[in-house]
Amino acid sequence: MFKNILTLIFGLTFPLLVLAQGHTTLSANTPRLVVGIVIEDFNPDYIERFWDRFGDGGFQRLYRAGFICANHHYDNLIQRPSVNMATLSTGTSPSHHGIINDNWIDRLKNKEVNSVRDDYYTTVGADSDEGARSAKWLMTPALGDQLKLVTKGKAKVFSIALNDVSAVLAAGHAADGAYWLDNTSGKMISSSYYVETFPKWAFDFNGFKVVDNYFKLKWETLKDKNSYSESYSGENTGENGYFGKYKSFPYDLGKLKKESGGSYKILKTTPWGNTMVKDFALQMIPKEQLGYDLVPDLLTVVFSSMDYERYSFGAFSVEMEDTYIRLDKDIAELLKYVETGYGTDNILVYLTGLTSTSYPADYLKEKYHMPAGIFNPESAVALLKSYLNIKYGEANWIELFANQMIYLDHELIEKKKINLHEMQLAVASFLNQFEGIAYAKAAFEMEANNFPGGVLESFQNNFHIKRTGDVLIKYEDGWQPKDKFNPLDYTENSQVPLIWYGAGIRKGTTMQRTDATDIAPTIAAFLGIAPPSSVTGKVIEEVIKH
Repeated sequence: MFKNILTLIFGLTFPLLVLAQGHTTLSANTPRLVVGIVIEDFNPDYIERFWDRFGDGGFQRLYRAGFICANHHYDNLIQRPSVNMATLSTGTSPSHHGIINDNWIDRLKNKEVNSVRDDYYTTVGADSDEGARSAKWLMTPALGDQLKLVTKGKAKVFSIALNDVSAVLAAGHAADGAYWLDNTSGKMISSSYYVETFPKWAFDFNGFKVVDNYFKLKWETLKDKNSYSESYSGENTGENGYFGKYKSFPYDLGKLKKESGGSYKILKTTPWGNTMVKDFALQMIPKEQLGYDLVPDLLTVVFSSMDYERYSFGAFSVEMEDTYIRLDKDIAELLKYVETGYGTDNILVYLTGLTSTSYPADYLKEKYHMPAGIFNPESAVALLKSYLNIKYGEANWIELFANQMIYLDHELIEKKKINLHEMQLAVASFLNQFEGIAYAKAAFEMEANNFPGGVLESFQNNFHIKRTGDVLIKYEDGWQPKDKFNPLDYTENSQVPLIWYGAGIRKGTTMQRTDATDIAPTIAAFLGIAPPSSVTGKVIEEVIKH
């Protein structure tokens, strides 16, 4: 019935006959298709908390039959989707791959740049500018690039996500396609950087207008609301909710879209955004013939945990629990499709998070008396500007403050004949006096020293001499930066789940610390190829069945 429904709706077929040809030319442990299932804002404790609500085909299947890396981290100072996706896909740190933040100052051009924005390229699949994206700022090859290189272009590499950053940096430079949701049109789109002509199957998918049908729905809990024992009602926890006023089920999606000015972006905060990503993946696999021949292919599918509204509701919200119950069903359907079509011995699946989330500072402080608080960057920068004006004279010394990085105006500093290192150190020393800041370090200290294994290792990992700001900041545990007029968008939590499943994977668990940089070389080992030379991670040998 499953196959018949998919065939009826999308024309999907299962490549059993093709996969049966020439199997003896491959090692028994070589997968035909590698599927990366990546979830934005995926707390490790979600699995334990929601375990009894999951079915047996999604999260539970992976955890029961796969290999669990139970102490897995992103050892980056800045826990942003851009930084972490680049780390995951390349197998190295921001100090090498160059994606040190969402935005930074390009000193050569003296302007702010975005990690994936590239106006040289155009949108493919819709009439908007949301496809003007590329991986040009990624300074090292991704695993997919290496796979294309060693197979002389025969391997197929694709990514699918709700957000452009996740799709582009998962795909790398040489991918056959990267697709994401266009907030303006509600269509899945790509960039001319990857796709010259939008494929017919993707055009047909958009033609179904499934997104518009979602906005005719009301988001109600999948199960009896009273059974959500792992969560709290937003009315009881002081959550902001949608637009600061919609805090409880049901949610009228059409009304939310209208209040957002007609943007389809609101879909990313609902379970249907994930369902659309899953359906697009199920359409892509047979149409692009992924895994149909003897050359391994790579597909990265990125789901989201309520996206930009995750802090409007929080980790303990009914909305988050319902999102994961529904996401479990989407993952189960994706797993069933690839396992039925290819067989477990012909696939390699890894499930991990792109970022985690932090529990609200007020919650930690009031309920558990933990040292926590809200840090106001606007106030801190205003005081810093006053301090610099007193010390060095009236001028606009600060060019940009972005996600724990402060950029000073180098041209102005040079013009005034001020020592740059001296000013960097002055800024760091001033900020170190603030409650809520654990460390503020001058960039020249990162240049002159190496801090392996210590509390400053994450600073070193996030430092790139051409891109990093003049001063880097780490907040105290439990403290969260929040501007007066902007929603909270920060996590200090570096830990995310990592589970392996499929060809050559042994069942088990390791408590040894693993890093996101280890995923790319481990996949390369399964594929029998050398990882990119820039990889700094190690193969997780415990995963491999001997």
